[in-house]
Amino acid sequence: MVVKLADVEVIFYIEAMGNEKKALEMAVKETVDSLKRENLFKVKRIEAAKVIENEEEELLKYSSMIEAELSGSFENIVKAVLKYAPAVVEVLKPGVLEIEASELMKIMGEVAFFMAKLMDKYGGLAAYPKLDDVPMPQIGYEEEEIQAFIMEERNIRYRFVIETFGKELEEVKSSMAKAFFIEGCRINKILVQEQGEGESEGSRYFLVAAELLSDFETMFQLNAKYSPVAISIVEPEIIDINANELQGALTDLAGFVHSLIHRPLLKKLREKDTLKFKLE
Repeated sequence: MVVKLADVEVIFYIEAMGNEKKALEMAVKETVDSLKRENLFKVKRIEAAKVIENEEEELLKYSSMIEAELSGSFENIVKAVLKYAPAVVEVLKPGVLEIEASELMKIMGEVAFFMAKLMDKYGGLAAYPKLDDVPMPQIGYEEEEIQAFIMEERNIRYRFVIETFGKELEEVKSSMAKAFFIEGCRINKILVQEQGEGESEGSRYFLVAAELLSDFETMFQLNAKYSPVAISIVEPEIIDINANELQGALTDLAGFVHSLIHRPLLKKLREKDTLKFKLE
């Protein structure tokens, strides 16, 4: 069965901030011009607010907002999210997007590749509080239970392989199982293999393969946060995604990109606040 994908219509709310008014006005204009030149999707409307000054801010005291209404394939809208990292994505259409698992895997592979390059440059995204007090989640379900999760709770059954570092195999297995549980996954299988020495002294390099069940949004988030080296959707063959799920997934993805590319700036802001606190 081949599913003909409906176009996705969205509104991007792209936030622009800076400490020089003229420079920010130029950046806003460049972003608007870039959107107008796009040929991967249709730009139906663009509005850019005037740059305003926030006198209470010492850094990033100027801000503006670009509102862009776009229409295109799901794949190309995802590419637009990765490129422009809007603060919010509002999905207008469709009410439900039906997509083949093979097509969704292709898109998720592109996302994982893009995010891996960003994380190589700026650092990782997956961070958790101490997991010692988190109980070990259930691992393994009967096939009847799995089918009920898929049919009644609209879960997706998928497998992926990620790279990680740790000290001991069992410790890595326990930590990853708890992390998947915290993210909102059911764990059907998890396998950890040691591959050799890690980057730091006493650290080992591991591959973690897991078969998980979760909703679409959780799967999409995990794919972006972990940038797996391999991912496959086991079932169902056709996945239906409602507008709220799509909106949440795209906004989360944009937030991850924004967080990474602005990490150096946020570090400078924290350093300035620390220095100001010490001086006072």
